[in-house]
Amino acid sequence: MIRIGIVGTSSISERFAEAVAVVEGIGVSRIASRDAGRARSFADRVGAPGVAVGLDDLLAAPDVDAVYLASPNSVHAEQIASAVDAGIPVLVEKPAVLTAGEWDAAVAHARRRGVVLLEAMRTAYDPGLAAVRAALPELGTVRRVSLRYEKRSARYDEVLAGRQTNIFDPALGGSALRDLGVYPLHALVRLFGEPRAVQGVRVGIGSGTDGLGSALAAYEGFVADIAWSKVTDTSLSSEIQGEGASLLIDAIDAPRRLVLSPRGGAARTITVPADDNPMVGEVRRFVDAVAGADIAADQDLTALTLRIVDGLLERPLV
Repeated sequence: MIRIGIVGTSSISERFAEAVAVVEGIGVSRIASRDAGRARSFADRVGAPGVAVGLDDLLAAPDVDAVYLASPNSVHAEQIASAVDAGIPVLVEKPAVLTAGEWDAAVAHARRRGVVLLEAMRTAYDPGLAAVRAALPELGTVRRVSLRYEKRSARYDEVLAGRQTNIFDPALGGSALRDLGVYPLHALVRLFGEPRAVQGVRVGIGSGTDGLGSALAAYEGFVADIAWSKVTDTSLSSEIQGEGASLLIDAIDAPRRLVLSPRGGAARTITVPADDNPMVGEVRRFVDAVAGADIAADQDLTALTLRIVDGLLERPLV
């Protein structure tokens, strides 16, 4: 049994704890926060027996075999290094770190120490993405890929009121691209590999970071457009167009309903059976990694996604 400690007490940590509860071979042992009272309250809510005050306290605990980092993006790299130095396997919430260079350094460090390091990119381990991949041969030659994740954050109201908030704070690595844009970007490279070129535009908001944006990726024989937003909602689906058929995808982060429309034929709906909690897949993958599964390809795809993000972040906000 892997006894995992959680760093952070946000809603995503709660969802993670719920996912852990349905996966065999792993259980939450402690919750870490800089505020002991907050850690205890959260631990009681998710059924964790122990708490820790800060990361160092968590890493030194005798009942912690691994850690899940759901802290602000800006501190991930430092926290990964501390856990790896302690010989503790790490599952780190996306984006794993702020730059591809930081990820390469973290992976190299983990490999030297023989410690598991995996990004918690739930899309990568979701059965819906596997269903999308399985449907691709029916599309014929792919010509256009349109992937999107656009969901207005309730915390955007804070920005509109002139107040700073973590997920929109550039000093903490907050960004709609890093928070939501990474989902369609990671799905893109998992499905189709590295693009030949990427161009993009990020739209700035009052907090000093991007609230939404678009990217255009060039591949051999087809083009991919990516859209992300934390300040608007959309009713549009993602779509992959081939010369023989098109495939509508209800939600690229966790596909559950695909509609395949052959050219000149009747559309067919593909329903994807999946766990209610979309984080279950990443937890299972982490358990496998700790048991010895090779995750080099997973780490490489995280690096590729981060390189694309780096390139988009180099462009000024509009």
